[in-house]
Amino acid sequence: MKIAFFTETFLPKVDGIVTRLTKTIQNLVASGDEVTVFCPEGCPSSYMGAKVVGVPAMPLPLYPELKLGLPGPGVSDELENFKPDLIHVVNPAVLGLGGIWLAKTNNIPLVASYHTHLPKYLEHYGMGMLEPLLWELLKAAHNQATLNLCTSTAMVQELSEKGIQNTALWQRGVDTDIFKPELRDEEMRKRLLGSFSDEGSLLIYVGRLSAEKQIERIKPVLEALPSTRLALVGDGPYRQQLEKIFQGTSTTFVGYLSGNELASAYASGDAFLFPSSTETLGLVLLEAMAAGCPVVGANKGGIPDIISDGENGCLYNPDGENDGALSLIEATKKLLGNEIERTSMRKAARSEAERWGWAGATKQLKSYYEDVLDKKRSNIAA
Repeated sequence: MKIAFFTETFLPKVDGIVTRLTKTIQNLVASGDEVTVFCPEGCPSSYMGAKVVGVPAMPLPLYPELKLGLPGPGVSDELENFKPDLIHVVNPAVLGLGGIWLAKTNNIPLVASYHTHLPKYLEHYGMGMLEPLLWELLKAAHNQATLNLCTSTAMVQELSEKGIQNTALWQRGVDTDIFKPELRDEEMRKRLLGSFSDEGSLLIYVGRLSAEKQIERIKPVLEALPSTRLALVGDGPYRQQLEKIFQGTSTTFVGYLSGNELASAYASGDAFLFPSSTETLGLVLLEAMAAGCPVVGANKGGIPDIISDGENGCLYNPDGENDGALSLIEATKKLLGNEIERTSMRKAARSEAERWGWAGATKQLKSYYEDVLDKKRSNIAA
């Protein structure tokens, strides 16, 4: 099978979408499929046997980390040379719309996938009034596809309710060979603690430091539980504001980590806090769980698909009084309060992660592709 991906998000950027794409590409190529990726310029020319085509791009004004690819004639020429059996558009934006147009123009079967809950991001950038308009634009784009994949049951339901048709679940995945409890390390723990003592519990957050992640919600936890320490692993446009917000607290800004260092950071924490209520899945939660770090996450979006409250982590209500601060405090207390229960959660978290490998997720994706191609063949036969 020959698959062309169109995505605004790819290497060298690091986030959950890129992780899913790179693992998917790796498994597709390993199974004998041919892959070409169209993405914003600055990318490598190839990845794990797939050709990568960079296109001119411009940063999104409100979110400069995200570049919008501007498809030109070169994209059409590359696609004509590749002759894909199927086009998969990831989070259709400017480059994605180009992919949709090329699929329709060339009568190539089209799959789209939804990974970033952009309508819910708007309120964190002072543009909540545009949410209905954005949903209409998303509906118009996604309904060009034969199949629309979502990464959690909550997103399948919400997109269906918004009028996006032919939705299905693309199952989660995590690399349990990279992320594992055995990488817990005292030197990494000291690095995460920074200048603060190791007398209490170490809370960690891994991910983009941006407004929609609602990281400031962790500050009341530090105030209510003064023996806790916080390590923020990652970087992003909201870092300077967060440094001001967390000034005077036991917080270390670690910056980006990758590979074994990242895996060791997950394993070296006592609890992983993920306050965001805008997640379509929350891949970092699965990585933390694979590393044996019990998690606290919002009871909203895709997160309840991952966390079974009180078993492999704890859920909090993000819409409660004071933006869920009290509920987040209570959930964190619950997780940290009993060492025996926390040990049980660590084991349960690891067991849950072991259920979800990237090979299985890619096998499921390929079955979806085959169904879409079968529909095209049936339409031709009819």
